[in-house]
Amino acid sequence: MNQLFLNLLVAVLVGSLAVGDAPAQQVGEIPRIGYLGAASAAANRSRIEAFRQGLRELGYIEGKNIIVEYRFADQHYDRLPALAAELLGLNVRLIVSGGSSVTRPLKAASSAVPIVMTNDADPVGEGVVTSLARPGGNVTGLSTLAPELSGKRLELLREVVPNLSRVAVLWGSNDAGTEASLKTLELAATALNVKLQVFELSAPKDIDNAFLAAAKQGAEGVLVVAGALLVARRARIIELMTKNRLPAIYHRSSFVIDGGLMFYGVNLLDLSRRAAVYVDKILKGAKPADLPIEQPTKFEFVVNLKTAKQIGLTIPPNVLVRADRVIR
Repeated sequence: MNQLFLNLLVAVLVGSLAVGDAPAQQVGEIPRIGYLGAASAAANRSRIEAFRQGLRELGYIEGKNIIVEYRFADQHYDRLPALAAELLGLNVRLIVSGGSSVTRPLKAASSAVPIVMTNDADPVGEGVVTSLARPGGNVTGLSTLAPELSGKRLELLREVVPNLSRVAVLWGSNDAGTEASLKTLELAATALNVKLQVFELSAPKDIDNAFLAAAKQGAEGVLVVAGALLVARRARIIELMTKNRLPAIYHRSSFVIDGGLMFYGVNLLDLSRRAAVYVDKILKGAKPADLPIEQPTKFEFVVNLKTAKQIGLTIPPNVLVRADRVIR
């Protein structure tokens, strides 16, 4: 009798393992999530890899125990609502937002599906969440403190160019949270006795036009505030900065790595990696409303000395010594 029972048990276990090997059942058990970016897949490559690294650190392997559906607007912001609807139509468990300009159309598309921000300039000020401590809706994730950092960038630019009096400010018109950054920047400019020349860019042709206007108005430096368009066209922006011998400070480190002068801000790759923690918590049952929005605690200052030499600028030793990274 005992032997018969054991034989039956073995048969059941073998049968269960055989069924478990069926691909259709395995795929059905894998959680499906979405990722939506405003720029192109190529422009988002490093941040996507950082996000994937975060997933791997938590034990998630794409195609094995998690499926990620990627969609990109290629700077066509009017496509974001349709792409959001497309992801929702796939019955994803949650959607990861690649930036401030993406979070808004995602939130408008659904108040139920969880949204994880990889980085957002001003989620409270823009009305995306109730508070950082208790978001209160279906959105949570990470913030960049963008408004607070704009004033600090202007201070650094002024230290590098002591007699700085006119600064051209470039910003992408489709980026949320920029208004708060500009207000902070205006306060800093008043305190430093610097006049700002603000240029709103919504299309690639606006970049060249802005530099022509800035030159006519006697700009002595440039501050790049935000914008997926600007990041995607950074090669042209850096080229024009060098051609016009203008010192500039940027909101993304990628500008300086590609030949820009200075960057000060948060590490977006680190934020993208840490967004995976929110994905993990939500997949395990946590509600976005109860997950506090994380604020950055580490900031980076990067200086490109090769670019400084190209434009005939000497970085003061007291500024250079504060750099976390120097490109020589």
